[in-house]
Amino acid sequence: MSAPLLDVRDLNVSFRQDGALVHAVRGVSFAVERGETVALVGESGSGKSVSALSTVSLLGDSAEVSGSVTYDGQQMIGADAALLRKVRGNDISFIFQEPMTSLNPLHTIEKQLGESIALHQGLVGEDARGRILELLEKVGINDAQSRLGAYPHQLSGGQRQRVMIAMALANKPDVLIADEPTTALDVTIQAQILDLLKELKDSEGMGLLFITHDLGIVRRIADRVCVMQKGVIVEQGPTRDIFDNPQHPYTLKLLSAEPTGSPEPVPADAPEIVSTENLKVWFPIQRGLLRRTVGHVKAVNDTTLSVRAGETLGIVGESGSGKTTLALAIMRLIQSEGRITFMGEDVRKWSTRQLRRLRADMQIVFQDPFGSLSPRMTCFQIISEGLSIHGIGKGQDQRVLVHEVMEEVGLDPATMDRYPHEFSGGQRQRIAIARAMVLRPKLLVLDEPTSALDMTVQVQIVELLRNLQEKYGLAYLFISHDLRVVRAMSHNVLVMKRGDVIEYGPADDLYDNPQTDYTRTLLQAAT
Repeated sequence: MSAPLLDVRDLNVSFRQDGALVHAVRGVSFAVERGETVALVGESGSGKSVSALSTVSLLGDSAEVSGSVTYDGQQMIGADAALLRKVRGNDISFIFQEPMTSLNPLHTIEKQLGESIALHQGLVGEDARGRILELLEKVGINDAQSRLGAYPHQLSGGQRQRVMIAMALANKPDVLIADEPTTALDVTIQAQILDLLKELKDSEGMGLLFITHDLGIVRRIADRVCVMQKGVIVEQGPTRDIFDNPQHPYTLKLLSAEPTGSPEPVPADAPEIVSTENLKVWFPIQRGLLRRTVGHVKAVNDTTLSVRAGETLGIVGESGSGKTTLALAIMRLIQSEGRITFMGEDVRKWSTRQLRRLRADMQIVFQDPFGSLSPRMTCFQIISEGLSIHGIGKGQDQRVLVHEVMEEVGLDPATMDRYPHEFSGGQRQRIAIARAMVLRPKLLVLDEPTSALDMTVQVQIVELLRNLQEKYGLAYLFISHDLRVVRAMSHNVLVMKRGDVIEYGPADDLYDNPQTDYTRTLLQAAT
């Protein structure tokens, strides 16, 4: 039998931090054959990405690596710089999780793709342009010619990820390593990217190492699975065997980590917290020296909705459908037309000064728990900031309030003087929830609050949000592209497409009997 294309044996990786040695990966062994997809799964911090980066020595000087990593029979650990330059991006390519941070914002798509092609294939000018167009068309970029001069910010999330895949495929690699490549994408775009990777793997005969925490994706795309926990592979085998007959308790825990159930029914006498009538958000398109308005981006069109105390309205749709814009308009953070009623008062025409007294009653939790927290502020400062702004408590009184809300969201109050980087992703999201909850709001906007989290942490956050809603009668606007989480959280669901509400009704009715082809497509892509 021939040797595997990529063979990792007894890999150990440690990092030296503050004079101590931290073991990130211990005794990891796996192999990737040509034309095979191997999935590395596990929670954040389990060692998945560190193992992948070790394959071509991308960990930096602080890492101490031992064991064996061979590509096509060549040893990668300790290899000289010339060999690593040849292999990186040419024989072994990477697709990373967040294309917006992986792509250079100052360079066009053509320039970024052209750099790799020139370096490894020596193609320049029209030859390079022809290869770039071929790649963009292969990964499903429509009208590729017109996209050559585009910058990353001018593309959608799905388009940016396709560009990243095109860059990874530019030099026809033997091994493609995809590190959480679909986490931030809508379900329909995610399905397209997974189908694309499978098609390219089959047509090009590549080996694919797929890193993810989403077991639904693993079941769909992988031939074999390696389950990692705390730097160790605790179980590996064919995908069907792992899913049908898991042997390790941690694998069982991962497989059962899916939000289930439904929220508590809304009391019949629950008061209305917020409603809209014919709400519209159009952004003007201005051109020319005099900045004349030549058209509009119709972000939200004639939306009418109502949310009562203790009720969750799930808002779903693809990127650019208007979900977040709708929520920001309801919170009066952007201009809109139509009626917005909050706590019985029409607030759309209120001044900033008038709105200030209502701000404590409407709060928001964002998608990225790290990006939404100031790295220069302690946990206490982050949570208590709203108290200070609204003149609630002082000094020791604020510490008591922060202590109470941290306990309520499942955080240890003894950690309130630590900084965000000292917490895990799930703990940071709990800090963001505590920051909103300390003001005891009536309305909480949750904008993709679980998409950046591991499946096990997602379950914990969903349960926490349900408990807080039941305890305080909170009204939630829950924005997400994860339809499993939406079903577990929502009483009603509103489906948006290109600014229009195309379906709105009770969650069970919508999931069991969708009325539009678009909703059916979303639900099918999520399974």
